[in-house]
Amino acid sequence: MPVQTSGHFTYADWEERTVSPGEAHPKLAHASVTNSFSGGISAAGTTCEYTIVYGTEKTGTFTGMEVLTGSLDGREGTFVVEERGSFDADGTVHCTFEVVPGTATGELAGLRGTGGFTAVHGARSVPYTFAYVLD
Repeated sequence: MPVQTSGHFTYADWEERTVSPGEAHPKLAHASVTNSFSGGISAAGTTCEYTIVYGTEKTGTFTGMEVLTGSLDGREGTFVVEERGSFDADGTVHCTFEVVPGTATGELAGLRGTGGFTAVHGARSVPYTFAYVLD
């Protein structure tokens, strides 16, 4: 039976650059992001890399990989999540994420799990949920 945990994260840094030619849409961009998680996942200064497709100025989709080093419900280690999401014209971001198999280390070795979040434009703290099992 999966364990359910939750908490919040904040982003400390967001550096984005356009990688497709010109500024016309659709537009491809890359963002390097630093997040800090609290709650069930405790990880400060994560490393996250996104590839973003803007369909319009305010809508699009993204994929990303994030490395989290810290603890999960008190167990220490590192793991990577793959993220997939979209953002609406009103600025709302919907994202699901899944632990990349074989990436968990330390007391988290064998970790499997999925989670998600919905971020509202302008909010500095974003709630997340995460359901996991440890083999």
